[in-house]
Amino acid sequence: MKKTFLVAACAAAWTCAAHAQDSVTLYGIIDAGLSFNSNSGGHNVVAAGSGNVTGSHWGFKGREDLGGGTAAIFQLESGFSVMNGTLRQGGRMFGFQSYVGLENARYGALTLGRQYDSVVDYLAPLSFTGQHPGGNNLSAHPYDNDNLNNSFRVNNAVKYASANYGGVKFGALYGFSNEAGGFDDNRVYSLGASYDTGSLLFAAGYLQANNGGSSNTNGAITLTERTFVAAQQRIYGAGVNWLAGNARVGFVWTRTQLGGLDTINGANSLGIAANGEGANFSNYELNAVYHFTPSFSLGGEYTYTQATMSSASGQHHPRWHEVSVEADYYLSKRTDLYTQVSWQHIAADGSGLGADVSGQSASSSDQQTVVGVGIRHRF
Repeated sequence: MKKTFLVAACAAAWTCAAHAQDSVTLYGIIDAGLSFNSNSGGHNVVAAGSGNVTGSHWGFKGREDLGGGTAAIFQLESGFSVMNGTLRQGGRMFGFQSYVGLENARYGALTLGRQYDSVVDYLAPLSFTGQHPGGNNLSAHPYDNDNLNNSFRVNNAVKYASANYGGVKFGALYGFSNEAGGFDDNRVYSLGASYDTGSLLFAAGYLQANNGGSSNTNGAITLTERTFVAAQQRIYGAGVNWLAGNARVGFVWTRTQLGGLDTINGANSLGIAANGEGANFSNYELNAVYHFTPSFSLGGEYTYTQATMSSASGQHHPRWHEVSVEADYYLSKRTDLYTQVSWQHIAADGSGLGADVSGQSASSSDQQTVVGVGIRHRF
């Protein structure tokens, strides 16, 4: 019996040594807490929720060394609600990401599957809403019009991400429509780049989605994940972050253009008649984070958004002011307590819009305040 055990142990040790360069990692974030909404359809509400700030998710990622500096890689990532155990992203098992590909230390990575676009990869981390993995749900720009909070992912995607060349990184993505005779019917392409000097980080990104309002449900974007359903959506922008000691200060500008706007999807509604003409948004964000101690940080952002929207009654020019402040206290490297306050005011310019903090039910007035408190655990 002892001999059999020793032989098995030696065999296992040899196998581990032979595959020392291979790995599979289980990881995730669980965010649970309470929120107070000052005006949810005319009423205030206190609710228990999952992912008030960071979307709860878990996943596997793996790497197999193929030699010569090349490795096979994969990632399977699932979003869920910790409050009721259900899957997010339309009930997908791996709704955050699911891809496989090759990575080379010199040339970069080429992956295939459901993936984040280049605006999310390069520009979003410079914004306040994109500084947390999974997004910061209470700090997204109105309706997450620029997708910096990662409201939608790209299906059928082929993506290239470069290696780090002296602080410069760049990448591109193409999401196929998968429709015979309709190559551009619900397709996506995007580009992005960043440059890190150590104290300054610059980034820019571009995304275009064609015919996202079509009936092609097997295309690049799942329609139920999008706030806007339009014949064409363009997102582009740039940003800079400055790091000095314990402080980080950033500015991000984005613009979203919607052509042939057909309808508004999901919980947020613009409340104006869609006539197929379109809308555009320009967002200007200033953000900052300061680490007072290794255990305590305070951060926030101010965003001014201006828009032009066509409706049956003519053009409207609503304006949004958003302020978010978040305090974090780390009980350990993996567990923290947070409090976040987000306030939004809208000058609706006759459009009939109400204030609408991301992830919440819209206000019946021009103002809305949301307070979230909770706990996050990383594993």
